[in-house]
Amino acid sequence: MAEYNLPLPAMGESIAEATIIRWLKEEGDSIKKEDLLVEIATDKVDSEISSPVNGILKKKLFSPNEVAKVGSFIAILETEEKFFLKNMPIEKNKKRFYSPLVRTIAHREGIRFYELETIEGTGEKGRVTKKDILKYIRFNKKNSPVVPKYDSVRSKNNDKNEEIIEMDRIRRITAEHMISSKNISAHVTSFVEADVTNIVKWRDKMKDTFQKNTGEKLTLMSVFVECVVKAIKDLPMINISVNGTSIIKKRNIHIGLATALPDGNLIVPVIKNADSYNLIGLIKIINDLIKRAKSNQLKPEETQGGTYTISNIGSFGNLFGTPIIHQPQVAIMAIGLIQKKLSIIETPEGDLIGIRHKIYLSHSYDHRVIDGVLGGCFAKKVALYLERFNCYTKI
Repeated sequence: MAEYNLPLPAMGESIAEATIIRWLKEEGDSIKKEDLLVEIATDKVDSEISSPVNGILKKKLFSPNEVAKVGSFIAILETEEKFFLKNMPIEKNKKRFYSPLVRTIAHREGIRFYELETIEGTGEKGRVTKKDILKYIRFNKKNSPVVPKYDSVRSKNNDKNEEIIEMDRIRRITAEHMISSKNISAHVTSFVEADVTNIVKWRDKMKDTFQKNTGEKLTLMSVFVECVVKAIKDLPMINISVNGTSIIKKRNIHIGLATALPDGNLIVPVIKNADSYNLIGLIKIINDLIKRAKSNQLKPEETQGGTYTISNIGSFGNLFGTPIIHQPQVAIMAIGLIQKKLSIIETPEGDLIGIRHKIYLSHSYDHRVIDGVLGGCFAKKVALYLERFNCYTKI
């Protein structure tokens, strides 16, 4: 028998480690090539590692909740395939295709990917159909204990009006990041109001035709991202990070989009090189990232490397807020709710009163390296780009 040392594979340029969540196979189990072995987590993204060989799981080198470095060996497999070398590259995991309907049902019922892989499919080429997954739920989930989203127990004083809820892993990570950011950065927030009437009218006019022609929803976030990118190009000292007493100026513009998940947690997928996309390109990538974020299909590297973050607090009905900086970035912008307001409109013939669509931009920045002039000017610059949006833009 030959031994194969299974390494933790690289999962993105800026990802150096991952946490072992749980093993999907036990020591002594027979394993086929591409069987899922272990579930891991990098920051807020869970994923699975499959076996590149046929063999037996001889030894687990890490336990659940332990952190492994990329490239370090996490398990030893026994195999008769002697042509496999110790450090042979891992083949890409070839996963079955699942329809959006099947994925939606699985997500709703709390069926993780590794469990989905075990369902026998009766469709073409073994594809799992709606009937297959509903049958699996009916017969396999029927007698399973109900596991709450949070592990909860009654308080020790037996007070029926209180309940102790343990944070899940994502909540703990978020808490650590938020406290760390407040400790690291001197937070200051500036607020600016912008008139987005042209943008709202443009979207109302174009959305139906656009979706019919492209299959994509025409969201306003694409315009916000475009205007933020333009402002960063004008004021590039917003696109920096800090290392000790050194300021690192970023050439690439990678925009993070704070996205609320169905379970109430938060994740930040990143648009890499956002300045390289036109408006249609931004619409497509934003829709794709948000859709996959909400169905737990993001790759670990797709949440890494952001240089500036946008949070859409208006989707919760909020007008403005004081967002916390996503480290190691130095600034973040919250987009508030669009409201109709009576406004004074200046014209060459004189001032008029009309109904306009207004929005508040909340810009939090690190006062260690960004003073009020730059932080406030950046927020105003974004507002001006929003107000100057050409309502005759064709897409």
